[in-house]
Amino acid sequence: MKLSVIIVNYNVKIFLEQCLDSLRKALKGIDAGVIVVDNASSDGSLDYLQPLYPEVVFVYNKDNKGYAKANNQGIKMCDSEYVLLLNPDTFVGERTISRCLDFMDSTPDAGAAGVCMYTGDGCFLAESKRGFPTPMSSFWKLTGLSALFPKSKVFGKYSCLYLDEKEIHHVDVLCGAFLLFRRSVSDMCGLLDEDFFMYGEDIDFSYRLECNGYRNYYLPYPIIHYKGESTKKNSYAYVRTFYDAMLIFFRKHYGQSGFLLYSFIKFGIYARGAVAMLPRFLKKAGAMLLPFRRRPVRKFIVIGPYDYSEQVREILESNGCMDDDVLYAAFLTVERGESSVYLVFQREDMSYDDMIEVVSAGGGKMKFAVYSSKRNTLVTPDNQYVKK
Repeated sequence: MKLSVIIVNYNVKIFLEQCLDSLRKALKGIDAGVIVVDNASSDGSLDYLQPLYPEVVFVYNKDNKGYAKANNQGIKMCDSEYVLLLNPDTFVGERTISRCLDFMDSTPDAGAAGVCMYTGDGCFLAESKRGFPTPMSSFWKLTGLSALFPKSKVFGKYSCLYLDEKEIHHVDVLCGAFLLFRRSVSDMCGLLDEDFFMYGEDIDFSYRLECNGYRNYYLPYPIIHYKGESTKKNSYAYVRTFYDAMLIFFRKHYGQSGFLLYSFIKFGIYARGAVAMLPRFLKKAGAMLLPFRRRPVRKFIVIGPYDYSEQVREILESNGCMDDDVLYAAFLTVERGESSVYLVFQREDMSYDDMIEVVSAGGGKMKFAVYSSKRNTLVTPDNQYVKK
């Protein structure tokens, strides 16, 4: 087999259904298999998805084993030349995977490859290409100098924003949301480190791959990554897991960098974690002080016939989401600029490549959503809906 795709799912069945639909189209003509490892989801993921995708192998865990351990379950089941780790809250274009495989086949020193990722509002995700969090790059990041000089090759090494996102680059770190690697690499370098429950395992894997003489490549082939829908980005559990992972990596690979520097980095990691909790605290405080504050109005602009907008309305109404929302029908051109506007695509009418092209050109000026008339589902950058 040429390729095995492994997806770890946790309570995001509608995002995952869309991801699997895009894979079904992207894998045409490729000798490939898909494995979904479910980490004890409580949203009926398997009952919903198994009848729709009989070609997919589903593995159900009775408890949440974490991202690294669940991926390792899938990797151990593979006998393919390549393995792709893919997040459920992503979708790929029809040509994405074939282009990545062509690159790997023609680049013998490539151990792994990642791609250009955009959020659901068209913003480029900096973690698509990163540098190792060395003591110095971590120091620049924690002191804020990397934010002040993001394009500097000295201060901006962590995020590598000085590298053109439209070109191929050899980079230090690839993102686990789309991580394509040779199966032989995991035999030589080892599987994902299961000390990382979630987050950081991709940095550690990239580091070990480079230490064993392989190279990580960033490829400018865009995908959409809604980013973190299986976790709540401002929750205490997320903040603690994320920053604990950073400390595990630093202790594992740079623990001998000196007591003072190590202590500073450790303090900085937890200080950043505390700062990251502020938005959640302020949001709760605001809700207590202004309990009757009206939520912002969302505008959904549906591309296509009037019937489409009515079907989207029914999905939103069945989920109790249309009290203050405004729904429009449109065709090809819309005015951009409002962050509360959602441009809704009908996925049966558009290719995933075309949707990605439009989203990536958005530049954060508008949010995008994908509606399926066949499944009666709607996926936005911040939620998933199925008609009830």
